[in-house]
Amino acid sequence: MKLISQAISAKDESGQVVLRPEEPEDMWHTYNLITIGDEIRASTYRKVVSTSSTGSTKSEKRKINLTLQVQETNFDPQDGTIRVKGVNIEESKYVKIGASHTIELEAQRNFTLIKDCWDTIYMERLKLACDVSKKADLAALVMQPGLANLCLITSHMTVTRAKIEKSIPRKRQGRSGHDKAIHQFYKACMHAISQHVDFSIVKCVLVGSPGFYKDDFLKFCRENALKMDMKSLHVNLPKFVTCHSASGHKHDLKNVLENEDVQRVVQDTQAADEVRVLGDFFRLLNDAPDRAYYGFNHCVRANENNAIESLLVTDALFRSCDLKTRKQYVDMVESVRDNGGVVHVFSALHVSGEQLRLVSGVAAILRFPMPELEDVDMNGGLGGEDSSDDSDDEEKREMADAEDALDDLF
Repeated sequence: MKLISQAISAKDESGQVVLRPEEPEDMWHTYNLITIGDEIRASTYRKVVSTSSTGSTKSEKRKINLTLQVQETNFDPQDGTIRVKGVNIEESKYVKIGASHTIELEAQRNFTLIKDCWDTIYMERLKLACDVSKKADLAALVMQPGLANLCLITSHMTVTRAKIEKSIPRKRQGRSGHDKAIHQFYKACMHAISQHVDFSIVKCVLVGSPGFYKDDFLKFCRENALKMDMKSLHVNLPKFVTCHSASGHKHDLKNVLENEDVQRVVQDTQAADEVRVLGDFFRLLNDAPDRAYYGFNHCVRANENNAIESLLVTDALFRSCDLKTRKQYVDMVESVRDNGGVVHVFSALHVSGEQLRLVSGVAAILRFPMPELEDVDMNGGLGGEDSSDDSDDEEKREMADAEDALDDLF
């Protein structure tokens, strides 16, 4: 992400920035920066109908500038585009004030984002997006016979770049075609790696599979990379690390990242760090539950006692349409840091973020045990207090679902 200009008031933190997304991950940062109620200014194309002096009409596409008050945003991680829907707030020759329009943000196109308050989380996200040193440095290929998923893993998202599927006949005596099909499958995986992995950035490529397929694949790569004119892949084979994966499906990537040998290799990447912290939380939840809590109110109570060592929170909570809710989470993050705690913000698109979402999206590892928190109701009151509020009932149901999902993880 390139920061073209910035004008933010030190007094009330209001102001605007002009940004240019340059790659797909920049679009994810952009999506997290834009909130309902913000103003966004960008160019777009609209079909304009004009009438000549003779009465004939002509339709043509014109490039126009729009300033919208944001009502809705939608992000497509595969295409790397964001659609922003809103109401026009600046009159122009072609668009009236109050008219509803949609702007599509794309890479290499400038846009201006205006906010009433650039709070701590927004400024951290802006700094992170514009830091060229924090880019995708980890790739993973999880595979099984006939199925493989190639993913690029950054600090904030796991994106599937290629899915390779091929029918593999059973291995029988005689001419079953099994070996030939396997070799064609391995070639397809090699082509996907060559096409989607930038070895100038990626520090290592994880290869996970059940059984011996990962080792067989790397042996095939060593023997055939130069024959297939894949010199870059051949030169970078030392970056490949094998590990066990239960299958070739994307969801098994979580287990690959939790492998201790793998973590030692990629321990300097935030993706591995997030998985490690989340693993520590789940282990404490099993072995020492009075030092691990999840849910907003439990975390608030723990923070009031300066007990939080690590706070885990998903970035989805900061995209809340309710500004009051967002401010509560921002205040919690700032308070935990002021008290000497460490805050880990997980991406909702990352494997680890998906797991954290199952337990409400916010959790804490405590410095010391606080068994008294067990008596605190998840909705803020003490256990045993009745509440007829519909929202409270809904939150209880959601937390029950989260606890059920947590049980399924173990």
